[in-house]
Amino acid sequence: MSELIHDLTDKTFAQAVSSGITVVDFWAPWCAPCRELAPITEALAGELKGKVVFAKLNVDDYTPLSEQYDVLSMPTLVVFKDGEPLDRIVGMLPIEQLRTRLQQSM
Repeated sequence: MSELIHDLTDKTFAQAVSSGITVVDFWAPWCAPCRELAPITEALAGELKGKVVFAKLNVDDYTPLSEQYDVLSMPTLVVFKDGEPLDRIVGMLPIEQLRTRLQQSM
């Protein structure tokens, strides 16, 4: 796991999204688009460091949390602001489009 992207559990989730802007990547190890998205979120985590926190939650390990946020397809990025879901990005996006969507949330 990257030092720029936090690995969340059911115990750390609420605290992780409680303040500021946090992008949570709901993913699974067997999901090919999730693996394609990983270097993009890694690059954006570096670019937006100090403005946006990036985190990942393995849906296989924490199914109740993924159900709570209606994650039906992967990858799904949910943008939280001060604990509340603000935006949802489902599927793979090129880095430019993803950057634009995140900047709109900031």
